[in-house]
Amino acid sequence: MDNNREVLKSGVWYMFSNFIVKGMIFITTPIFTRLMTHEDFGLYNNYTSWLGIFTVLVTLNLGTTFISAKFDFSTKFDEYIFSVLTLSALLGILWLVPMNIFSVQVSERTGIDRQYLNLMILYLIALPAVDMFQGRERYAYKYKVSVFLSVLLSVFTAAVSVGLVLQMDNKLTGRIIGSVVPTIIIGAVLYLYLAKKGKKVNVKYWKYAFPICLPFIPHGLSLIILNSMDRMMITDICGPEDNALYSLAYTCGAVITLIVSSMNTAFSPWLGEKLHARQNTVIYDVSQKYILLFVALAAGVMLVTPEILLVMGGKSYQEAIYVMPPVAFGCVCQFLYTMFVNIEQFEKKTVGMAFASVSAALINYGLNTFFIPKYGYIAAAYTTLASFLWLLFIHMLFVKRLGYTRLYPVKFIFVVLAGMSFYTVAVNYLYVLAPLRYALVLVYGILFFFFGWKYRKKIQIIFQRSEETAEDSCRHTPAG
Repeated sequence: MDNNREVLKSGVWYMFSNFIVKGMIFITTPIFTRLMTHEDFGLYNNYTSWLGIFTVLVTLNLGTTFISAKFDFSTKFDEYIFSVLTLSALLGILWLVPMNIFSVQVSERTGIDRQYLNLMILYLIALPAVDMFQGRERYAYKYKVSVFLSVLLSVFTAAVSVGLVLQMDNKLTGRIIGSVVPTIIIGAVLYLYLAKKGKKVNVKYWKYAFPICLPFIPHGLSLIILNSMDRMMITDICGPEDNALYSLAYTCGAVITLIVSSMNTAFSPWLGEKLHARQNTVIYDVSQKYILLFVALAAGVMLVTPEILLVMGGKSYQEAIYVMPPVAFGCVCQFLYTMFVNIEQFEKKTVGMAFASVSAALINYGLNTFFIPKYGYIAAAYTTLASFLWLLFIHMLFVKRLGYTRLYPVKFIFVVLAGMSFYTVAVNYLYVLAPLRYALVLVYGILFFFFGWKYRKKIQIIFQRSEETAEDSCRHTPAG
């Protein structure tokens, strides 16, 4: 019983700490939008867009192998973690060479100065230590040290970034340095910790990880490009000022993506355990409630878009409100296809993931090329939504081919998509009808809390099921 309580507390704390930590961006963004010019804010978002691409290329996302490695190397999991972490660090160091030799060409292509490119690579050498430590703690159902370090890193980064932006004449430089240095410091400490736990590097784990991660590279890269291409193309076609408007709205919409990652942090280990135990009926029952809860949260965020933008950027960013509805709908699609991707990762079937993401990125590029010059930066939100819908349908087909025909409520998902399509169009008209929108916000709030209270016992049952799963999972997890 004591173990069960710890596991339950672990899942809850990870979900909410992830929300709080990543939510720091929504605390600091209003500060940066007021301290930085539209141009600097747009250039920083261009930097973060390219950072996402280089994250996949440099780190190979080796931590994504944990969902299967946890079971395949249950008694040597620490050794596995240290081995793939060392591989990630070596790859990062190697990247410094071409990045400096071809710095002029890379800078011209990306619009990022050489000094920022070097800081980016140093950041990507340190980041996997943080991510893999978090993964290790999550799969061991531990949370105290991990949550503390997460909050520390988040607050440290926010404080340093704001301080440097306030003190430095070059606000862009201060913003980038502030986002990099804390992760480098904490990542170095965590690398030493994981080295002590793992003790040695075993090349056999590299051979295990590569076949899983290599097909994942085009998937992850295409997914990042899909999320970042809009901002890159808007910068090229419309300029950094328009990119600032779009990026802020995208950041505000990312509050929904934040909910996705926070919920998936708790859901994916639970899903892995249920798949391992072949308890498909339980997954089907829980997933429908899981989807309904997320869609309700996303719909609520869409209703208060003007207020979110006003707080985050001020009146000068208000014209970007019409970016939010399609971005939010796209986040719903992300949430749904992540549920299917979790299954593909569990089954170590990542080749199909690569095809899905590459095709979605190509669709997004083609649509952007046509619609952005014609309709401006707002069109980019709708082209990305179309690409996410395509991605969802492809992953649904792949999972069906794996034999999982009754794992998720597919008919219910299509009903959700149809409802969100109508709601996305309707909410655009509500933004100019403030009294009606405020009335709907009030009704939404009352209904949300009413149904939350009414079905609280079913929510408790979900947690109890997670608790039961956790007891079994503890038997497979090494004791740190």
